[in-house]
Amino acid sequence: MSEQVREQPKREDKIRISEEVIATIAGIAAAGNENVASMGGTFVDGLAGMLGRKAPSKGIKVELKDNLVNIDMSVIMQYGCKIHEAARDMQKRVRDAVEDMTGLEVLNVNVSVLGINISKDGDKVELLDEIPPK
Repeated sequence: MSEQVREQPKREDKIRISEEVIATIAGIAAAGNENVASMGGTFVDGLAGMLGRKAPSKGIKVELKDNLVNIDMSVIMQYGCKIHEAARDMQKRVRDAVEDMTGLEVLNVNVSVLGINISKDGDKVELLDEIPPK
């Protein structure tokens, strides 16, 4: 009696993580930085905010290609913070969170500071063209 050898089919299981999911992870990670007053955003982000919807991915653009991620973030920082240090901290938080949660490699986290918040109450955001005197 001869035994039959049965070939196992080759498995090609795939996991796909959407760019929106990555942007949401990045937004939540960035919000952990106390120097971030708010995230920048597009008209659509602003409209969602007016409708009462929270948009953790507001101001974040993600490009995903071949399991490599590039993230562009637009933020408004608190007045008085060391912007370069806050931005570096945000880059690290975002990179670590996205890589840990998705297993994808983050190539770049680019931070664009669109303005600073000078409000004491944290609700009102003002964009400044010049720094006020101390």
